Amino acid sequence: MNPVEIIQGDGPIVLGMPHVGTFVPDEIRAHLNPRGQMLTDTDWHIERLYDGLLPGVSVVRATFHRYVIDANRPPSGESLYPGRNTTGLVPLTDFDGQPLWDTEPDAAEIDRRRAAFHAPYHRALQAELERVRARHGVAILYDCHSIRSHIPFLFEGKLPDFNVGTAHGTTCAPQIEAAVHDVVKAAEGYTSVLNGRFTGGWTTRHYGRPAEGFHAIQMELAQDTHLASEAPPFAYSPERAARLHPHLAEILARLADLAPSLRAGA
Repeated sequence: MNPVEIIQGDGPIVLGMPHVGTFVPDEIRAHLNPRGQMLTDTDWHIERLYDGLLPGVSVVRATFHRYVIDANRPPSGESLYPGRNTTGLVPLTDFDGQPLWDTEPDAAEIDRRRAAFHAPYHRALQAELERVRARHGVAILYDCHSIRSHIPFLFEGKLPDFNVGTAHGTTCAPQIEAAVHDVVKAAEGYTSVLNGRFTGGWTTRHYGRPAEGFHAIQMELAQDTHLASEAPPFAYSPERAARLHPHLAEILARLADLAPSLRAGA
């Protein structure tokens, strides 16, 4: 299976989707324990949630599961959140801190997965961002994520509905951060935070280089905003998604409208 799927649009926005894939090669699945084989920590239905919200948007989507290797972690394996509970390049535990593997991958196996899955995804994402910037003079990466709203191993209490991450304002122009934050703050019936528990993963931090015309922002949605249940089978809720759609569509439309003013020399 191709590790990445690409939809090329003609607009300035690229949607990154590193955690929606559920493909696990048989030889890797055989080493997962029964808990790992449930693939609980998927960003369930994110590709469906964002489908059709912005004409001309590009999409770069990983097809492999994050338990194979996490496309939103540094290839070096260093922690995104030193001193805090998190998961690594190849997660050994799930988001509840429970083991995933009957046989954990060794360094050679991690290297193999890095070359076979992580690297192709990022080559594709880099190429798409460069294509978009060449066309528009700017590229805005909106990295799409979701997570269960209650995970005591990672954070206390209930996660806000909208979690916006810009690595504390370093990965995008302030106009982008403000536009997204303004929409989520005004979204009636929803909660939000800017650079809270999730400040942006490796994708956001790596590609967000505003001075070069590459802007990146991460959106981590609490899954109860669009799932019928945050437990198996993690069914999509069309009713909840329909309530969420106008806010997501407004975010993407505002970013597209901002893009021309962010071109070099604009």
